[in-house]
Amino acid sequence: MNPLAGSGLGASDVALSVAIVAAGSALQASIGFGVALVAAPLLVIVDRRFVPGPLLAAALLLTVIMAVRERAAIDVHGLRAAVWGRLLGTPPAALLVGAVSSRTFDLVFGLLVLSAVGVSLVHRAVTPTRRSVFLASVASGFMGTASSIGGPPLALVYQNADGPRLRSTLATLFAMGSVLSITALAAVGRFGAPELVRAAVLLPGVVLGVAASGPLARALDRAAARPFVLGLSGLAALAVLGRAVF
Repeated sequence: MNPLAGSGLGASDVALSVAIVAAGSALQASIGFGVALVAAPLLVIVDRRFVPGPLLAAALLLTVIMAVRERAAIDVHGLRAAVWGRLLGTPPAALLVGAVSSRTFDLVFGLLVLSAVGVSLVHRAVTPTRRSVFLASVASGFMGTASSIGGPPLALVYQNADGPRLRSTLATLFAMGSVLSITALAAVGRFGAPELVRAAVLLPGVVLGVAASGPLARALDRAAARPFVLGLSGLAALAVLGRAVF
């Protein structure tokens, strides 16, 4: 039996979605960010049902792999504050996602992505204290649950960390946050069997991206990749907003 039967996903949709997630996963695994910023806006254009739950579930595998791979560099001091922040930010977003129409979701999603791009452009010197991690996690919980893009507030806090610390800490926070977000989405009826099927569709992209991340990490400069990732995300968000408005 074809697991995609009745899902509304064609072969071209599947191939394009896997390629999108593969590109985002390769960026995330090599430079510490990218899977949600790249994949979420593009996936919403392909099929809005990929976001937020299925992408969160697929990316959970990626973040666990990254956290385990560089676990020695994790900033353990900020984890407790991050969990409390995520717990506060997640429920309102889940309620919002469960209540709005498809068109309103596109509008909210597009605005959240543009907000994420804006936060990512901030270069203030922020120290990862418990307070700053907590506040960033509240914002991350809301944005991550509503749009699957919860990274920019936390990346802002840890932007001056070295590569291993940045990748491992953000991966750990994303993994914990994704579990909370998926649980909240399930509670409002926005994560079930159909979302699991779509998450399974995206998983090959995660595997391909992780496999490509080794050579990519050696060849890619994080500062050089940043404008491309943010520009692509911003353009995709504008396309989603255009669909909502027109």
